[in-house]
Amino acid sequence: MVDYSKWKSIEISDDEDDTHPNIDTPSLFRWRHQARLERMEERKKEQEEHERKKAETLKKLKDMKEKLAKLENEKNDSADLTTLKKVLQDLEDEERKIQNKEDEMKKKERLVPWNVDTIGQDGFTKTVINTKPARKDEDAGLSDEEKEKRMKQFVKENEKKLKEFGMLRKYDDSKKFLQDHPYLACENTANYLVIWCINLEMEEKHDLMQHVAHQCICMQYILELSKQLEVDPRACVGSFFSRIQIAEVEYKNSFDEELRAFKDRIRKRAAEKVADAVREAEEEEKKARLGPGGLDPVEVFETLPEALKQCFETQDIPLLQQTIAAMPEDEATYHMKRCVASGLWVPDAKAKEKEQEEQNAAKGTPDPE
Repeated sequence: MVDYSKWKSIEISDDEDDTHPNIDTPSLFRWRHQARLERMEERKKEQEEHERKKAETLKKLKDMKEKLAKLENEKNDSADLTTLKKVLQDLEDEERKIQNKEDEMKKKERLVPWNVDTIGQDGFTKTVINTKPARKDEDAGLSDEEKEKRMKQFVKENEKKLKEFGMLRKYDDSKKFLQDHPYLACENTANYLVIWCINLEMEEKHDLMQHVAHQCICMQYILELSKQLEVDPRACVGSFFSRIQIAEVEYKNSFDEELRAFKDRIRKRAAEKVADAVREAEEEEKKARLGPGGLDPVEVFETLPEALKQCFETQDIPLLQQTIAAMPEDEATYHMKRCVASGLWVPDAKAKEKEQEEQNAAKGTPDPE
């Protein structure tokens, strides 16, 4: 696996199970929370647009009914009356469509998994499943550094099992696996799967990313269900898988929509990280090639007149001397100073080579041939 650690990425190796990744946990927490807020904002905008359209249609419908009633009272059989009836029918059809849309939105809202940003809102109904253990947030009160340390230790101890869960394909297998390894039903597992998805997408393993993403959303639903019911996530494993396997259409559609949005966010995040990696690699490459005067030889070369470019490309020193001599003195001085500062031109190169040879001989070091 490519080592993205120097680019502040997160590496999870498929081959080195004895090592744990360099996880940028605080960044991951912020990214997951931001993605959640963006999804909530999208739903809010959709609701606001629906309400605007609903109010506008109802107002038009009211006005049209009043106009129609007025014409009918006047016993007006003109073409205007026929036209108004047709417009009224269209508005009533539009009202029915809006009401159907509203019913769909309400169903969808009920099926959206609870999270830390919505758990305290009005409309939450608490349900207790038997006498399951109360939910404990073991990371509550911990700093980002402490959470990162705890997660690294968790990954180091459980990476093989985490990967095994990420590769499962059947709901029954996933359910049994988590029931056999209940300690994996936790936030750190979801974080690991998110990290793995990002790395897979960065490596262009798109199909595998989509598979692991499905397992990640399963874990996320379990965690959100535990928050909703205020019980330990381990107590929600059976409930979630039972429901998703016999899910009504709306619940399954909601799950699929959440999965689709998650994969889109993963693709976007991976693209951002690749861009950051490329940009940082280019910056490192540029720093490495800076000349003694701090200038970039590539950039300096691009600014040279074509005649000077040809001299450096052919490494023709006599031609260079002739070209410099033919140029105005101030222009020649300007370009040559930049060439020296960037390392394109090394004054007294032979003298420096001889000096280096003498130093190597004094140290007993063979000449670099």
